Amino acid sequence: MKAQDSVCIDRFLDRLWMESGLSDNTLSAYRHDVSRFADWLDKNQLALLQAQRQHVLSYLAQRVATGARPRTTARLVSSLRRLYRYLLTEGEMGQDPTALVEPPKLRRELPISLSEKQIEDLLAAPDVNAARGQRDRAMLELCYATGLRVSELITLTVAQVNLAAGVMRVLGKGSKERVLPIGEEAIYWLQRFLKDGRRELVKRKSTDALFPTVRGGPMTRQAFWQHIKRYS
Repeated sequence: MKAQDSVCIDRFLDRLWMESGLSDNTLSAYRHDVSRFADWLDKNQLALLQAQRQHVLSYLAQRVATGARPRTTARLVSSLRRLYRYLLTEGEMGQDPTALVEPPKLRRELPISLSEKQIEDLLAAPDVNAARGQRDRAMLELCYATGLRVSELITLTVAQVNLAAGVMRVLGKGSKERVLPIGEEAIYWLQRFLKDGRRELVKRKSTDALFPTVRGGPMTRQAFWQHIKRYS
């Protein structure tokens, strides 16, 4: 990748972060997409500011030919489109090479819903006699009661939850704050976890994470989904 392209991408991502407050994972996905395109251009003796529509189409065709799925291709088109709109507004491009590039149409998949019995079985799966089981039960109950995104759930801090009032403050996409009611069942398991299980997990470590791991830090999304798979 050319040095000027690297600088261009950094400025683009800084602008995204300032204006949209996107998560680190989302910004990382944008960086991955536009950097791979910049590398491809570099191999063809081109830079990001020199790209034209035929270059974008050729790159997409190559990705599809090497096995890129429609959803991945659609995300790539979205990333490049956002990059070139930024460059256009900054006056660094005279035209947008992605303007007439259409992403692939995605098939809508119906969500898989669980029965009431399946939900009850999942909630009851953790061993609540152990600290980790109490944590996982509290997480599942809170997720079920509030509809939190996983990224919101794992980054909750103790200060965001007010059990006396039965509510919690959540920072969502774009750093927008909302207040959610918790519900009696979730409150019960949170109280039990905070009283017993969390102390055992934290021990003498200093952390404000509501649902810490044995190392004291917050859980990752991958770890949470591994727990879900195991319980299911």
